[in-house]
Amino acid sequence: MDEKFKKIAIENSDSIVQMWMEEINSLKDGNYTSSISDELFESTNREFVNVIFTSIKNAGPPKAVESFSEKIINLGWPLSYITDGLQVFRRVTVDYILSQSEQVDSAFISNVLKSVDAWVEPLIRQLVNEYSGNWENIVSLQRVALQELSAPLIPVMDSITIMPLIGTIDTERAKLIMENLLDGVIKHNSEVVLIDITGVPVVDTMVAHHIIQAAEAVRLIGSICILVGIRPEIAQTIVNLGIDLGKFPTKSSLKKGFRSALEITNRKIVDLETKEESIEELIQSLKGE
Repeated sequence: MDEKFKKIAIENSDSIVQMWMEEINSLKDGNYTSSISDELFESTNREFVNVIFTSIKNAGPPKAVESFSEKIINLGWPLSYITDGLQVFRRVTVDYILSQSEQVDSAFISNVLKSVDAWVEPLIRQLVNEYSGNWENIVSLQRVALQELSAPLIPVMDSITIMPLIGTIDTERAKLIMENLLDGVIKHNSEVVLIDITGVPVVDTMVAHHIIQAAEAVRLIGSICILVGIRPEIAQTIVNLGIDLGKFPTKSSLKKGFRSALEITNRKIVDLETKEESIEELIQSLKGE
């Protein structure tokens, strides 16, 4: 019986596809696909229905399922596009097979439903599993990329490095900051590290605690940590919370912190124009003698 129903579906695939496309298109205006171009929507739908019929012909989900689920993720379409499409295909196919039958009773309808379910259910499971697996893989890769960018240590001069921090600092990110900070200080042979919190929106007790721990760890390996980017509202918050930042220098801006770092490393910024004028005055005075 199942082979008979499968033969009807395959031989009349054009009609079923047409019915399926019409119903899918009717859902477009009121759901997540309303902003998608008609050309992209139609081409993706045709690829989807081809995957379905290939699965029916092969008596199992084809390898194309993996690439199709990955394509849907890359397009940014939700999982419900897949599940809705398969549910519509199930309904349309059952209706078509019943319409081609002369005698329809409860037993016949039950057999049709069982057969169509046997085609669609494995495809639903694999598509959902492939979609979920691809999605988790993409999220994992994005998380790794964000972690690599979340706590960079930038060498700006010999013995001086800067770590700019942006966004919220939680426990996991604080651990990453500590690891990158210590590894970078050793790698770049830094005498002074500037931690710039200009881009950190909120400094509470936990954030301050993590920063103090990082600064203390840097001090233990023989370097100096300067905290820069202390805005007035952050300074007030730190005072109100009773947080002691007296163990290491703090500056209101990166510019001031960098000047301090130069002084610590026995360097300073020299105005070349002033220096040239001084040399010129010295030459003139020597000529006068």
